[in-house]
Amino acid sequence: MRLHRLDITAFGPFGGFQTVDFDELSSAGLFLLHGPTGAGKTSVLDAVCYALYGSVPGVRQSGQGLGLRSDHAEVGTRTEVRLELTVAGRRLELTRQPPWARPKKRGTGSTLDKAQSWLREYHAGAEAWKDLSRSHQEIGEEITQLLGMSREQFCQVVLLPQGEFARFLRSDAEARGKLLGRLFDTHRFAEVEKRLAERRRATEAQVREGDAELLADAHRMQQAAGDAMELPDLAPGEPGLADAVLGAAAVARSTAREQLDVAQGGLAAAESAQAAADRTLADVRELARLQQRFTQARERATLMEERADGYRQAQARMERARKAEAVAPALELREAADAEHRQAARAEARALDLLPDTFAGAGATGLAAAARRAAEELGGLESARRAEQRLTELGAERDELERQERADEDVRQEAEAWLAEWDTTRAGLQARIESAQEATTRAEQLAVRREPTERRLGAARQRDQFAGDTEDAHRQVLASTERALQARTHWLDLKEQRLNGIAAELAAHLTDGAPCAVCGATEHPAPARKSDGHVDHAAEEQALTALQRAEEQRTEAERRLGVVREALAAASAEAGDTPTDQLADEVAELERLYEQARRDASWLHPATEELRRAEQEHERRTRIQQQAAVRAASRTTLRDTLDRERASLEGELAQSRGIADSVAARAAQLERQAALLTDAADAVRIAEDTAQRLKDADARLADAAFRAGFDTPQAAGDALLDDNAHRELQRRLDAWQSEEAAVRAVLAEADTAAAAQLPPAELGLAERAATAAVQRTRAAASACDAANRRCAELDRLSARSAAGARQLAPLREEYDRVARLAALTAGTSADNERRMRLESYVLAARLEQVAAAATVRLQRMSSGRYTLVHSDDRAGRGRSGLGLHVVDAWTGRERDTATLSGGETFFASLALALGLADVVTDEAGGVRLDTLFIDEGFGSLDEQTLDEVLDVLDSLRERDRSVGIVSHVADLRRRIHAQLEVVKGRDGSAVRQRGQ
Repeated sequence: MRLHRLDITAFGPFGGFQTVDFDELSSAGLFLLHGPTGAGKTSVLDAVCYALYGSVPGVRQSGQGLGLRSDHAEVGTRTEVRLELTVAGRRLELTRQPPWARPKKRGTGSTLDKAQSWLREYHAGAEAWKDLSRSHQEIGEEITQLLGMSREQFCQVVLLPQGEFARFLRSDAEARGKLLGRLFDTHRFAEVEKRLAERRRATEAQVREGDAELLADAHRMQQAAGDAMELPDLAPGEPGLADAVLGAAAVARSTAREQLDVAQGGLAAAESAQAAADRTLADVRELARLQQRFTQARERATLMEERADGYRQAQARMERARKAEAVAPALELREAADAEHRQAARAEARALDLLPDTFAGAGATGLAAAARRAAEELGGLESARRAEQRLTELGAERDELERQERADEDVRQEAEAWLAEWDTTRAGLQARIESAQEATTRAEQLAVRREPTERRLGAARQRDQFAGDTEDAHRQVLASTERALQARTHWLDLKEQRLNGIAAELAAHLTDGAPCAVCGATEHPAPARKSDGHVDHAAEEQALTALQRAEEQRTEAERRLGVVREALAAASAEAGDTPTDQLADEVAELERLYEQARRDASWLHPATEELRRAEQEHERRTRIQQQAAVRAASRTTLRDTLDRERASLEGELAQSRGIADSVAARAAQLERQAALLTDAADAVRIAEDTAQRLKDADARLADAAFRAGFDTPQAAGDALLDDNAHRELQRRLDAWQSEEAAVRAVLAEADTAAAAQLPPAELGLAERAATAAVQRTRAAASACDAANRRCAELDRLSARSAAGARQLAPLREEYDRVARLAALTAGTSADNERRMRLESYVLAARLEQVAAAATVRLQRMSSGRYTLVHSDDRAGRGRSGLGLHVVDAWTGRERDTATLSGGETFFASLALALGLADVVTDEAGGVRLDTLFIDEGFGSLDEQTLDEVLDVLDSLRERDRSVGIVSHVADLRRRIHAQLEVVKGRDGSAVRQRGQ
């Protein structure tokens, strides 16, 4: 790309029309763009960028381009930028006008005109400009395609940030990565890493969720199938889970259907047997009922004949009872008085038997006086009774202290015995924990090794498959190429035949008086005639269409071959040359070791918990031992206090007991004596009263019996019936009469008499048979229902599991693929030996290209002494970095770029910047950037270094480049003759060109 001319109108600080002739400036090879701060040096480059891409870099692009208009411009002047350049051998002219708020043609105010763009191309043959497009989008796509660079890349390459590359030369890998990422726009690779990681996490969660649902259905099927199904010993996310669950479900369904067939057959047989048993039972029951009815009637008749005398005696007894009812009141009074007297006499005898002989014949009055004297003596023993009760309590407290002492001694001995074994117990538990921790570490190491080995195995299987696919694709490419060559030959033959007969085709359209399209003549004396086999335009187009179709088929076959070869190369690169069987054996061995390590590591948590509980037990037993010692000291003091109190109470009680064993015994004697005397006095008075009432009742009873017709009161009492006996006797008489009528009716029934002539019915046997049939039917029905439910549930769960497995299969394949890619791009895969992320890997490749391109100039600048090389060595335990070293040919040693001197650092960074421009240019499709600008920061250089730098910059005119230095250093105006000066003023800035 070479710039020729730039026209600026009302843009940025330029209020009017300004022109920059880059052809004149570039003829010197090296030119200076200078001016005071704020004059608009950067705006010149912004104008170039705006003409190419329709926008300017950074924050200067704002307000949809409205901010690009100069504040110094006239009201009626529209902002415009026109750039003439040559790119890819084509001379183009770009004109862009940003949006413009122009004054209204009528009235006041303003109206907004949209942005405008024009693209024209100069045709040397016609010596004229030809319009190509006025579409912003088409122009942008055309320029981007021709330059092969985005706006950001163009700005970074055309305006070399020299100071930034000096920092880049000495910075660490992280800082280099940031700058290279901006220049080469590698953030998309970081976005690829991020999206792969997100997809891996998302697909892993979905796979685990799907497997968990599958296992849940498997558990439900196992519950429904009972012992007919065994679950696979796999966790969610592990391979083979779906196939194992579906296989176990198929076995369970088959077993359940067999059980259902058996249950249905058993139910039908049981129902038939039950119906027959029910009919038999009904017949036997009816026969047994009639036979029993007849037997019971005969038995009742016989019994009535045997009891006829009793019936007549009952009638006579009922008559005597009615007469005795007149004597009943007197008899009841006499019996009550007699019973009362006998009870009082017995009570009197019992009370007197309990008293000593000294109280015999004392009478009721004497006994009452003796009871009062005993009560008075009892009241004087209350104080001694309380002392004796306290003495008993002291004995109980003393016994409790002895019991506590024995219990604490047992606890102390048990704690001492347990604590004696504490060190051994703790050491054993810690050894178990360390062993489990080692197993955990071993399992993690094996897990890291297992995943890459599994990926290599998968890649090896794909390698074997792609090898066969490559041969098939190659054969298809050869066949499609052959068909395309035949189609091209056929089309060229037809085209040649048509060109040979084109005169006849043109003559067919000639008309008398109309000019010929070839010679212009109006007369056509001998027009050409079409020969046999003439090829017309339709035949040629048909052959061309066939050719294009064959070319498309050939291109598609070549594309498929390329895809298969890339896949084969990728699979071979990942799997290596190791046979698939060997990799499968390695995966199996790693899996076995991994499972063993996991089983050993599973003891870590139980052992840790057991150690924690043992430590808590150690603290508890130590605390118990200390508490027992404290209680022992407290009991010694309490025991002495209790002994002193006991001795005092025993002296006091010796005086109160007398000859009794205790005060309580003496008090009990007095209480019992007073109670006995009181009871005896009361019993004597009651016995005397009841004897008088009995004598009066005997006289009244004798008189009533005589009037009722009985010889003695005893005879009247014997004939008397109580209410219950009367009702019972009347009931017996009524029942006799009812029973006699019922027996006669039953014996007269014809069916009952006929059944009595048959053999006895076996009802028990029939009932047992019917009950057994019902039980068998219920059991068969329950078994059939259970089998039906089991089959339906297993079918439903199996269908759901199969659907879930089908839906999960593509997701599982996607997860395996994404997980491998995510680990590789993130630098965590074992296949990524240098642990480089994808973005770092791309930047490292770019940095290697930049170092190679920069070395070409650096060797010339340093007279062959220095060479820039890229280093991807890992820093410590981290990942591989973006190292940059310099090789000193004088010493043959490789050292860090930070060891270069100031001048060496300058031309090394300058070579690095130019090398970067070459790499970005080559990446953009090889488009030459013949016009460059360097923003170098010359103000920080001394005079000698400035001379060296200018000599180096003068050498940059190689490859027919023109280099513009953007600077405001005054000394450069004297050294560089070709200059573009930007002058600022109150009416806006202006540009001036001078010198060559």
